[in-house]
Order: sequence, then C-alpha cells, then structure tokens
Amino acid sequence: MTGQGAGLGTALVEHAPAKINLTLRVLGRRPDGYHELDSLVVFAQAGDRLTFLPGARLALDVSGPFAGAVGAPGDNLVFRAAQALAAQVAGLRVGRFILDKRLPVAAGLGGGSADAAAALRLLARHNGLALDDPRVFAAACATGSDVPVCLAARARVMRGIGDDLGPALDVAAVPAVLVNPGVAVATKEVFARLGLAPGDRHKRWGGADTLRDAGAPRDAGPPREPDALVSFVAERPNDLEAPAVAVAPIIADVLASLRASRDCRLARMSGSGATCFAVFPSDAAAAAAARLLAATHPAWWVCATALGRGETDPLAGGRQHP
Repeated sequence: MTGQGAGLGTALVEHAPAKINLTLRVLGRRPDGYHELDSLVVFAQAGDRLTFLPGARLALDVSGPFAGAVGAPGDNLVFRAAQALAAQVAGLRVGRFILDKRLPVAAGLGGGSADAAAALRLLARHNGLALDDPRVFAAACATGSDVPVCLAARARVMRGIGDDLGPALDVAAVPAVLVNPGVAVATKEVFARLGLAPGDRHKRWGGADTLRDAGAPRDAGPPREPDALVSFVAERPNDLEAPAVAVAPIIADVLASLRASRDCRLARMSGSGATCFAVFPSDAAAAAAARLLAATHPAWWVCATALGRGETDPLAGGRQHP
C-alpha cells in the first residue's frame, strides 16, 4: 500500500499483524541454551502500522496508544532489522520509519517481531529486493527468533528456534477476541519456570506425558475448515500457559472470563503471555463478547478480530476496546 507523506515524498505503508500461537509445544532445551519449539502460528487482522519515508538516514518515530511502552529507537526491533539488512546488502537505501503502535508490548503477540518484519518488507520494496531473497531472511533471523515467521505473515508451523518454517497453510479465518490484562510478562521468566537445563527434553507442565521427540514423525498439518481447526487446536496445548499463569496469575482470570463468554468455543494463551485469545462461531458473536469484556474489565485491552492470514486494511487494525 502506498500513500503520500506531506512534503516528504512517497510513503510506503505496511500492516504488521499480531502473531498468535494457536498451539505451542516445548520439545526441550538445546545444548546452546535455546528452547526447541513446535508451534502452529496464525496472524490476526489486528496489528500495528508501519510507514516508511525514504531518506538519507535511518530514523524511527513512534506514536499510537502503546507508544509509551516502546523503548529507545535504537533498541527497537524495527531499527535493529534495518541495521541487520544493511549489514547484508551493501548500499542499502534507508529512511525514516513511523510506527503506529497499536498492540500491547511484551504481550505474547509478537508485536515487535511483526514490526521488524514489516520494516524488512518495506526496505525490500524500496530497494527492489524479493521477499524471498536469502539476505532478507538472514536479516530476519539476526533480528529475532519470531521475525522469520512474521516476514510473510502467513499461517504455518514454526519449529526449532523459529528458523525452521513449514509451508504456508491455507486456513480459514476464524472470528476471535484478544485480551491483554495490561501486565507485561517476560518471556525469559516464563521459560525459566519450565526448569529445563541445556540438553533436557520437556515433560508437560505438572509432570506426566513426555512430548514427542523432535525427530518423531510430524503431524499431517491442521485442517482448513473452522470447526475441524478448532478441534485440532483443542487437542494440542500451549506448554507455556501454566508457567505463565504461575508468573502472572491474572492470566487465569482472563482465560476464565473468555471461557465464560457466550458462544466461546476455545480460549487459550498466546505465546508466553499475557495475551489470551478465544474463538467464536461468528464475527457478531466475537464483537458482542468483546463489548461485554471491555465493559466489565475497562483496564484490559480487548480486540475483536479474526485469526488466519493476517490480511486486512492497515488502517483498520481490528476493533479495539482500550
């Protein structure tokens, strides 16, 4: 999508959709300390909005309802992604980014990673690079473990430490509500609750069934049809949900509120928290649940959206109830 920045030349705009982990299995911890994951990832229609204005220097401005929670520009993943691509592409043409921060920060939505991926898409367009250029993917990997899956923002299975991506999946859009209670949860602290030493394989939180080994046969993949997809997800947990609740007990309150919502079909935490999602049979049911939740819990961030490929008008960003 293109637009015109007043007096600043042609502006390029990208939607940065929220990343939702429908399932998340921790297979173990690698000898290098990283955790081995297996996750079905989709993208919400809700997200941030990133504008790019070509210029002589790399710069970043941040606005939007969650701008205050964003750190210094030099520490932002947008800035780091641009620097990573500049290290890969000699003479990379850069400019100024304007980030409209609509997603909560440290929320399990991959917002920073989605912003970084949007920055790479914008720079690729501006510099005539294909999105599948290996230098773009290398820059994504160098920026953060969730950035590669956010690059194309398509539903797919993500494995390893985020660099082992399955093929894009054609899943139907599912009406949903996202809720964040306003508590930032540190991913490192949640993983620490698993208590895995380097080289350990993981058992489900609370003790019993060992997850399949990373070398075991892989699932055939999720079904496309919504009812079957919900059933598929319901049988596969988020292994970080219980440890995240131990870190931030309010997550349990969010899940209970979502599950008590009329017509809720499934509620679960996304990523390492604290954002949770619930799926509904229709857009109207999701919107009604979002309105009631927002009225009942005015301090919570509530957003009626749809989960799937993450494609939407970047000006829309979902129906949010701050």
